[in-house]
Amino acid sequence: MSIKVGVLSLQGAFKEHISRLKECGISAAEVKFPEQLKDIDGLIIPGGESTTINKLLEKYKFKESLDKFYRDKNPIFGTCAGLILLAKNIEGEGRGLGYIDIDVQRNAYGRQIESFEELLDIHLDNNKNGSKFKSIFIRAPKILNVGKKVRILGKFKEDIVLVRDNNVMACNFHPELTRDLRIHRYFINMIKNIKGDN
Repeated sequence: MSIKVGVLSLQGAFKEHISRLKECGISAAEVKFPEQLKDIDGLIIPGGESTTINKLLEKYKFKESLDKFYRDKNPIFGTCAGLILLAKNIEGEGRGLGYIDIDVQRNAYGRQIESFEELLDIHLDNNKNGSKFKSIFIRAPKILNVGKKVRILGKFKEDIVLVRDNNVMACNFHPELTRDLRIHRYFINMIKNIKGDN
């Protein structure tokens, strides 16, 4: 079974995600209109300006189609701004899309000038002995709380930075800006497993 991964391409780092997916040998497509969700097996919501992306989602009437995509258990992966959009609660603002049971705080690690790189402990597929994941934090949101069913897949010091709840995964950094493909490959395997291609 071949799969196609869509990357929401309204604003932000969508081209970088598409490049990483192609490096994994996967068919990738830009998603600019809600009807395109019918043609993909999984969706990445990239980093960028979450307020701008949200306004464009409203402008192009994505909400109903996105809700159906989520309810049908299609895998979704949000990075940075994507994490904010997927969250159940955004501090001081109320509810996000609510696809993953986390509370987040916007820009918690500071302004763009305070961006930084870190080596992260990631625990994909229960492998706790893999090499650390070098990643980039740019105006990153912080995960304040996670629900009981949310699996913690990665940490930066004591902060939770990579999570999964059933068919939804989210992180507050930018794996698409590194050449380490482990997180993208994990998402691809999520899609294959959920779609029944074991």
